[in-house]
Amino acid sequence: MTTQRTTAPKSLLARLFLVIGLLVLLGAEGFLGYRLQALSRQQEQVKADDVNINGITLGLLSVDQWRDKIAAIANHQVRHFKLTPKQRQQLQTEVEQVLYELINKAEALVNKKPQSLGGKIRKLAVKTFVKTDKIRAQVPSFARSIIAKIDNPQEKAQLSDLALQKFNKVQHSGSMDSTVQAHHTLLDSLNLKYGVNATDQLRQKLDARLASIRVEMYRLCFGMLACILAVLALWWIFRKRVELHATLFIMSLLFAFILLAVGLNASMIEVDCRIQKLDFVLLGEHVTFNNQVLFYESKSILGVVKVLIGQPAVDSIAVGLMILCFSILFPVMKLSSTGIHLLSKRKIAENRIIKYFAFQSGKWSMADVIVIAILMTYIGLNGLLDSQLAALNINSQQLTIITTNNTALQPGYIIFISFVLYGLILSTILKAITPYDAH
Repeated sequence: MTTQRTTAPKSLLARLFLVIGLLVLLGAEGFLGYRLQALSRQQEQVKADDVNINGITLGLLSVDQWRDKIAAIANHQVRHFKLTPKQRQQLQTEVEQVLYELINKAEALVNKKPQSLGGKIRKLAVKTFVKTDKIRAQVPSFARSIIAKIDNPQEKAQLSDLALQKFNKVQHSGSMDSTVQAHHTLLDSLNLKYGVNATDQLRQKLDARLASIRVEMYRLCFGMLACILAVLALWWIFRKRVELHATLFIMSLLFAFILLAVGLNASMIEVDCRIQKLDFVLLGEHVTFNNQVLFYESKSILGVVKVLIGQPAVDSIAVGLMILCFSILFPVMKLSSTGIHLLSKRKIAENRIIKYFAFQSGKWSMADVIVIAILMTYIGLNGLLDSQLAALNINSQQLTIITTNNTALQPGYIIFISFVLYGLILSTILKAITPYDAH
């Protein structure tokens, strides 16, 4: 009797310490999961901003971008144009020929027989005062003066400004004004949002932010897994303490719910295809487009369900509902039923529905199937994108195209697959510790 009285307080005290320790772990896992979901949403927002400024529609396919690059080339070509000695000699000859032709035409008009008295007087005056031989002798010096005028830096600047007037007219034309204005408005808002003044600074800040978020997400992910490993370690430590099994199992279910919630909400796969660099020669100068996004998409399981259910097509809605039922509702029902089975009296614990969800619903749960499906999709899609993008790679003197495939599994996938494995372990533990029939 005395031994039983002594054992009972010790068991209660052990259970109390176990619950407190598990609550601390649970709080840590919940906080890590909350931060992971928040960072996942933040990553999607930052990535969307990155796609907005690097998207192919605002880059390689943007008339605004092409206009600026061609205008810069035209401006550079005109302002920095220089005549070589050979070109200067050829131009000298051509200008002289034009001047000689003009003099010949003028002389022919003068020598033409006049029909009126006024015409005869003008002809006499021209022949008296204008000596065409002297004018022809001055043609080479006239040609040199014209060439010097053309090659003057000030004149080049005026020619450059004249050439750019056409591009300015295009910029303010009504057909493109709305597109250009929308582009500038977007850039201004993003510059203000991230506290920068130029597009290059914005790109650098977005890249740095994404790299920082990615590192932090994996830290949080591995922190959550450390909490789960700690729970499993406690199962090993207290495997012979039967009086603690029920408490430990119920607390373990709470850890599973957090894993499931985070795994459903956090991004699982990210598809990102880009033209890293496109460089070609136009009018003797290089035109370059960098980091052009061809396609980007990032979705969580709940995100996929929302997209499918939101579609007007019946088959899309049906698929969305199936994923919702078999991959979300069934795991929730299974976890809940295992807890009810272990804590309830025999009548409730052996209820057909409770036992079905606790021990037999695994064959209908699609959580493990989704894990494999996403992995196979990633492997297949990654290989397909690599082969297709590789076909676009060109490296020559006139054209260079370098593509990149940044498709990757996200921490949400790691959390979800951890939930599936953890759930299988809990099912095995339940069969070992349940005082009722597990079949």
